[in-house]
Amino acid sequence: MKGIRSMYESLGADEYYQKFGTSYENPHQKQVEALVQRSAHRWNCAAGVLDFSAGGGEVTLALRAVEQWPCTGCDPFTFTLYEQQTGAPCLRHSFEDVIKGAELGQFGVTICSFALHLCPEKDLFPVAWALLSAAPVLVIITPHKRPELEKIPGISLAYEDFELTEKGKKVRLKEYVWG
Repeated sequence: MKGIRSMYESLGADEYYQKFGTSYENPHQKQVEALVQRSAHRWNCAAGVLDFSAGGGEVTLALRAVEQWPCTGCDPFTFTLYEQQTGAPCLRHSFEDVIKGAELGQFGVTICSFALHLCPEKDLFPVAWALLSAAPVLVIITPHKRPELEKIPGISLAYEDFELTEKGKKVRLKEYVWG
């Protein structure tokens, strides 16, 4: 079987998630859990967490292992999987929907895991603006150095951490704020 990355690249987001959206598993779940659980004390999770591009709820489940904070998912492809695995509600907004002004609500922190590095460069500022408008802190978990939101005027990198995969690659957590 092909790896997730090669299938994602060959099929594209829509087709990949139509075929695999109800069974998606993040191959770096262990690293996501470690990063989220190690950093959760930094965020106002009690005010609510928006798990944006939520997948199967990996971030929500990692947070719940620390404390039962209120979480809401948002994913146009895996919302059914998220709701089944977490029991929490899941909005169905895409990057494009968010840019167009889709209502997200207000939260203490937004966490976007393994997705924002896929956002087209031209859309990064409007997506980041919308996510930082929904919560004062935006956390990105990424298998790349991208996105580098700190290069956008008005957005600051407040904190960074990483966890190594079994192959020695970094999974990064980056915390952003206005300023």
